[in-house]
Amino acid sequence: MDLPSRRLTPQADWKEMQRSDIELSIACRELLDADAFSKSDPIAVMFTQDMKTKEWIEYGRTEMIRDTLNPDFVKKFVIDHHFEKKQRLRFDIYDIDSKSPSLDKHDFLGRVVCTLGQIIRSRSNKYEAPLKIRSKAKGGIIIAAEELSSSKDMIRMKWSGKKLDKKDFFGKSDPFLVFWRCNEDRSFTICHKTEVIKNTLNPTWKEIVMQSRSLCNGDPERTIKVEVYDWNRDGGHDLIGEFMTNLRRLSRGPGAENTYECRHPKKVKKKRYQHSGHICLLDFRINKESTFFKYIRHGTKMSFVVGIDLTSSNGNQHLPGSLHYIDPKQLNQYSLAIQAVGEIMEDYDSDKLFPAYGFGAKLPPDGEISHFFPINFNQKDPNCNGIKGVLEAYQTCLKKIVLHEPTNFSPIIRSVTEMAAKVSDGSEYFVLLLITDGVITDMEATKEEIVNAAKYPISIIIVGVGNDEFDAMEELDGDTVRLSYRGIDAERDIVRFVAMRNHLGATKDHVMSQSNLAKDVLEKLPDQVVEFMRSRNFHPQETPYAESTRSQIVC
Repeated sequence: MDLPSRRLTPQADWKEMQRSDIELSIACRELLDADAFSKSDPIAVMFTQDMKTKEWIEYGRTEMIRDTLNPDFVKKFVIDHHFEKKQRLRFDIYDIDSKSPSLDKHDFLGRVVCTLGQIIRSRSNKYEAPLKIRSKAKGGIIIAAEELSSSKDMIRMKWSGKKLDKKDFFGKSDPFLVFWRCNEDRSFTICHKTEVIKNTLNPTWKEIVMQSRSLCNGDPERTIKVEVYDWNRDGGHDLIGEFMTNLRRLSRGPGAENTYECRHPKKVKKKRYQHSGHICLLDFRINKESTFFKYIRHGTKMSFVVGIDLTSSNGNQHLPGSLHYIDPKQLNQYSLAIQAVGEIMEDYDSDKLFPAYGFGAKLPPDGEISHFFPINFNQKDPNCNGIKGVLEAYQTCLKKIVLHEPTNFSPIIRSVTEMAAKVSDGSEYFVLLLITDGVITDMEATKEEIVNAAKYPISIIIVGVGNDEFDAMEELDGDTVRLSYRGIDAERDIVRFVAMRNHLGATKDHVMSQSNLAKDVLEKLPDQVVEFMRSRNFHPQETPYAESTRSQIVC
């Protein structure tokens, strides 16, 4: 049996690739001078907020910089970016007065609270805000975010062997390659094995596809060790030889420089020993992987659109049993869904103007039934100012309309798709949030519109409220079977359905329920954005392959 290959592919490792490690750099300007006879000795402390308990947890501290009111801290904070979560951060600045690790023993210089989404979306790659002390502003903070691109580069390479040593008594050799990454402590970690090529001294292995992080942590100078083995059935594989290289050398491509003598470490001391054959690089490419972070950072706008089911199956909005009933003491499920998803999207929408529509109601003044109307009743400008504006327009709308029927999804999907179809350069991506009680009367037309929408920059989130069955919504989701219409499959899976009751029943804490709901409905969105951009060959602005600033590690 051949050794199992550890080859990675962009498809198999897709989810891991979309996770972004974000490096935050901190600087301050015009800090409060807390020392009597010199300037302050500042330090920055970063905190993250626990989503459940709302407690602030210390994440890390920078170094202290002596005698300055305008520090640029060298130490960085690296944090995972989760698009589907509202990641609240706090930055406290202190003047260090002693060696005590307790922050209470030092002078507090100011604080900033923000979200990671706000930092990522900030203009000029920097988030700037005033530091506040007891509600007064004194000085400012500058937070720069950068994705650690080394974790996203994909390496493709192909190797062959020539005149390798014969290891099998009754045959030739069954060679395979093993790649090892050199660690910071100069130890080695195995990172890849090729397939075994049977009975040959001149093998050519299949193309290897792997992340540069796996091979060398993205460091062009870091040592890579390659071992060549002869496979044996009992697992006692015989070492044929080994050689050392690095990413920078490999990037020069095939040729004499990347033709390696394969040497056995125990034979090199023998006088007549030269090598155990040659290993030759046949092809080498580094592909920069486009990520959701890069698209957002380089200008792709996320446009959030809200669609609200205002049909009679929800119950009379003026009675407490209705799903649309406005209780002054707590939000109804429609409002919870708008707030939960909208608060996340708000961080990524530059103008904070959200068009919001209703469908299935009789409108004033003449009672005309509409399947697509702005809930602010302004046909020329359906935009609401922020999520707060959407909620206010929704509550005002309920006072003016009569819930009716039928429940048609297709008009609003068609209208938003028409907006998305006008974008031909990857500069804008639409997210349609549809909130419904589950009854749908135009299922076939809705399927047709979704199949058509999958060709354009749009994702559809459906949140089901109430306790009815949602079989139709599950079919539209297409997780198990790709949605199709008249034999034509949707180009992409663009629909995500979540039942609100699954989250309301998990906890009595509405804040936590909203957080769980947002995570559930938005977790696929970054992948959907990148999948569309890749399919259309839209790439974020790239910079040339950077020279590494890390110290060379030689093992």
